[in-house]
Amino acid sequence: MAAEAKHILVIRLSAMGDVAMTIPVLRAFRQQYPEVRITAVSHHFFKPLFDTIPGVHFYGVNLNKRHKGFDGIFKIFADLKRLNIDVVADLHNVLRSKIIRNLFRLWGKKVAHTDKGRDEKKALVRSLNKDFKELKSMFQRHADTFESLGYPIDLSVVDFPEKKPLSKDIIQLSGDVKHEKWLGIAPYAQYDSKIYPEDLMKQLVASITEYRDVKVFLFGSRAETAKLKELRQGYKNTYIVPGNMTFEEEVTLISHLDVLLAMDSGNAHIAAMMGVNVLTLWGATHPYAGFMPFRQPMENAFVSDRAKYPMLPTSVYGNKEVIGYEDVMRTIDPKEVVTKLTKILDLKTVKAHNYTSS
Repeated sequence: MAAEAKHILVIRLSAMGDVAMTIPVLRAFRQQYPEVRITAVSHHFFKPLFDTIPGVHFYGVNLNKRHKGFDGIFKIFADLKRLNIDVVADLHNVLRSKIIRNLFRLWGKKVAHTDKGRDEKKALVRSLNKDFKELKSMFQRHADTFESLGYPIDLSVVDFPEKKPLSKDIIQLSGDVKHEKWLGIAPYAQYDSKIYPEDLMKQLVASITEYRDVKVFLFGSRAETAKLKELRQGYKNTYIVPGNMTFEEEVTLISHLDVLLAMDSGNAHIAAMMGVNVLTLWGATHPYAGFMPFRQPMENAFVSDRAKYPMLPTSVYGNKEVIGYEDVMRTIDPKEVVTKLTKILDLKTVKAHNYTSS
C-alpha cells in the first residue's frame, strides 16, 4: 500500500553518470504516482536531465558560489523548507546530503537514504577471496529507497521520454534529414583505467566509418576536443559534438542516436535513460558492481578478459590502479565491437574509402 500523496524531496548530486542513473527511477515514480509532487536537488548544470521528466520541480545547486561550504548547505535547507516538503529521499548519502536530510528529520519529516552496498562492492573488487557475483543495480537500490518511504516502484514498466525536435545547432552538425544510421561514440571516462586504448579506438572508428550508411558523432568534454579531432582523422560522416551545442542539445542529439558506444561513463547512462541502445567497454570496473546502463542487456557489455586478469574488477569506480593491469582493455578486440555495432545498426554496404577530400 503506497503512502498518501505528498511532496517528496529527492537529493542526488555527484557526477553526471550517477545523476543520470536516477532519471529512469524518477520517471517510473512519476508515472506510477502522478499525484505526488517531486522536487529534485542536483547540480544546476544537470537540469536538462531532469527536464526529461514531466512535472518535476528542479532545484539547482551551485557548489562554487551560493551553496559553497557549510553556509551553502543551510541555504539549501532554508530554500527547500519553504516548499512544504513531506518526505526526503537521499539518493546520494554523503556528508552534504546527510546534513540536509537530517535537518528535515529534526523538523519532523520522514527520511530515507540509498544503501549503496559498499561492503558487497568491496568484496567484488578485492584481490583476495573475491566474491565475484552480480550485485543489485543502483536503479533497484534507489527504488528500494522509495519503497521504504511507502512508494514501491516497478522499474519494468517505465516509459522513455519522447524525442525533442532537433535544434538549429544540431541540424547544422547533423543535417535536417536523417538518411543514415546514427552512431554516437563517447571514447573517454573520468579515469584512465576505464578508457579504451587510443590505437584500438582509432582502429574501431576507422572500421565503422567504412560503412556508407552510418553517421558517427564523437562525444566528450570541451577539454577533450583536441583528442576527438585527432580521433576523427578526417573520416567522412564523422562529427565532433563538444563545442558545437549546449548540454541540453547534446541530450537531445543522444536521444536520436540508434546506438551509443561508450566506456563505463556518464554518456552511457544518459543514452540509456533516453531509451537508446548502448554498448559499453569495461576495463578495471565491471557491470556486476551495479552500474550497467538502464535496461541494457549484459551482452551489450564488452568486459576485459578475467582469465588473463583474474583480479578484475579491481575497482568500483575506476579510481584504483593495480600494477600489471594497465592494459586489460587490450583484451577487448575492436573487430568484435565493430561486428556487434554493424549487427545492431544493420549495416551492410562498405565504401571504397572513408576519407574526406579536404
